Amino acid sequence: MSQRTHAPATENLNVASFESMPSPRQLKARLPLDAAAAQTVLDARQTVCRILDRQDERLFVIVGPCSVHDPDAALEYARRLRSLAERVSDRLYLVMRVYFEKPRTVTGWKGFINDPRMDDSFHIEEGIEHARKFLLDLARLGVPAGTEALDPISPQYLGDLIAWYTIGARTSESQTHREMASALSAPVGFKNGTDGDISVAINGIRSAQQPHSFLGIDAKGVTSIVRSRGNQYGHVVLRGGQAPNYDSAQVALCEEALAAAGLRANIVIDCSHANSRKQHERQPLVFHDCIHQIIEGNRSIVGLMLESNLVAGNQPVPDDLSKLIFGCSVTDACIGWEATEKTLLDAASALGAGGPRAKLSR
Repeated sequence: MSQRTHAPATENLNVASFESMPSPRQLKARLPLDAAAAQTVLDARQTVCRILDRQDERLFVIVGPCSVHDPDAALEYARRLRSLAERVSDRLYLVMRVYFEKPRTVTGWKGFINDPRMDDSFHIEEGIEHARKFLLDLARLGVPAGTEALDPISPQYLGDLIAWYTIGARTSESQTHREMASALSAPVGFKNGTDGDISVAINGIRSAQQPHSFLGIDAKGVTSIVRSRGNQYGHVVLRGGQAPNYDSAQVALCEEALAAAGLRANIVIDCSHANSRKQHERQPLVFHDCIHQIIEGNRSIVGLMLESNLVAGNQPVPDDLSKLIFGCSVTDACIGWEATEKTLLDAASALGAGGPRAKLSR
């Protein structure tokens, strides 16, 4: 008789360990969505959809920190933003930028969900729970949240608290992210590629509009075949590339490309990243240039994005976290609160209740 031999191991050779995560259902049982928070999310999604459908003449503005690393500082920012939102509500609809995951070109802090202790310990189970708690606090304040959809599993844990998503420049071309976008419950902006190519964003929108079937998890954390209906509220986000692309000529080219693809000319302009040439002080200049385009008759710019925090600039992550400056970014440099407030108040005044924007026949 021949002896049975064991096959050599061929899988998980580079995996150090597997650690259990709570299921989405378990986390939501610990941190449930209450009626007031749910209404904030639903109202915000409906408002953004109405803006995209040209039923609401306001601009929506995604404004907030490059990334959240300190929930206390982010909550203080949210309180200020809520007050400011009331002052500009006739012309602008504000959604707080709440980014918990950071795509890295090579290395660096990967964001609050992946590394909440900011020490490379990667307690993801803590990060996802703290992120949900923060989003609940935000919704209870009446402040809607916008974020980047990066990890395809995270929306099962947090998606009930998100009013608007973006797919980043590094992932707009990814089939995984296009499939995920097709299943998300909120409007989704696709950024142009890092080289400035807008076709990847347009193809992303077209793909996400269609039903898809793909692997994911359900509320119990069980691996499942997800069958989506398609997301009809995709739109382009211009974030610059090898050169800025927010000016009227580049916006017109984007409009033409959207029309050729049979898509509505809905364009959001990211005033940071390549559009500000990575100089945070330039963001208000980009913002006001876009406002001027609208006043001059542009009908396609429906939203703008700003990276903003309590304190201007950014800071490295110190070994002693007690040395962190409260309300200052640890990723991309942001404009400070005073510049944020002035930028948004000036924009609302320039547009004016009953002014040029309201008179546009869209």
